[in-house]
Amino acid sequence: MLDNENAFVAFDRVQKSYDGETLVVKDLNLAMPKGEFLTMLGPSGSGKTTCLMMLAGFETATHGDITLDGISINNIPPHKRGIGMVFQNYALFPHMTVAENLSFPLEVRKMGKSEREEKVKRALDMVQMGSFAGRRPAQLSGGQQQRIALARALVFEPELVLMDEPLGALDKQLRETLQFEITNLAHDLGITTVYVTHDQTEALTMSDRVAVFDDGRIQQLAPPDELYEKPQNSFVAQFIGENNTLEGVVQEIQGETCIVKLDSGDIIDAVPVNVSAVGDRTKVSIRPERVEFKRDRLHADAHTLKAEVLEFIYMGDIFRTRLRVAGTDEFVIKTRNAPDQARLKPGEMIEIGWLPQDCRALDA
Repeated sequence: MLDNENAFVAFDRVQKSYDGETLVVKDLNLAMPKGEFLTMLGPSGSGKTTCLMMLAGFETATHGDITLDGISINNIPPHKRGIGMVFQNYALFPHMTVAENLSFPLEVRKMGKSEREEKVKRALDMVQMGSFAGRRPAQLSGGQQQRIALARALVFEPELVLMDEPLGALDKQLRETLQFEITNLAHDLGITTVYVTHDQTEALTMSDRVAVFDDGRIQQLAPPDELYEKPQNSFVAQFIGENNTLEGVVQEIQGETCIVKLDSGDIIDAVPVNVSAVGDRTKVSIRPERVEFKRDRLHADAHTLKAEVLEFIYMGDIFRTRLRVAGTDEFVIKTRNAPDQARLKPGEMIEIGWLPQDCRALDA
């Protein structure tokens, strides 16, 4: 486990309040190794952007310490922290050419002309914008402007780059292209990156680890696959990806398994993740792609429940079936588009099932 002393970026019991009463960041502890790509993910008002702004130096922590490479940066002004920044609105100077925009942070650092030109050229080549040096921001598309903003953040070779919703204003296809470009660039250059977004797909595809924020706290900090497969509480299960929830009461706990009586009266097994005692209310979480409705695919250990088909939607690569199951009308199954896939009709009664290890008993 990485401790704060050996971390490249560390938050130690950091709190932030704007009015002296309400904490928007509560007792944050976070340690990042050098070269990691960490995403802070969460809904609006969860505290993720405030954390980024404190790290950048645009906000001051009310309590606690933030360190960069072992040195406290609480009292170091933003321009002396040596951190690259990329924002959603690009923040390029409209009256300057692309080359002048990139040269500006180097001039501030009193760098000589020939060295500046060399670094600008290299940064533009990195983002495949070498031929755009003489243009002004208004002559560029949104995606091109964001590439220039990224090049400007990298031009002075910072060890840490902060990105605040940088792809939020771009269309889906361009966003996906730039997601891979940014991740590859960060890893190729060995740059430590803190990325803020409310887009879960972006967080899952780009990050080494994701910190899921809600109500000023990190709810779970884990690699993307662990976050999706093993959510630690109901908030993370609901916020990351699509999720089925069935409510009930814990009837028995036996080591790695618990028995839950659903409000519908059905009895199922689950993995006890966030329940502590018999009689606890629980929300049981099952991912849509873990559910089967073909008898030949159901494992001998699988739980089966009766279900009524409410909606069957063709989505190209997958079919999305909405069912009435155990008292809820919002139970969803996702199945791969395969030649042998049955096309279900609304009103049809079927049996569905899943393995107990794919079912997690979380907080109510």
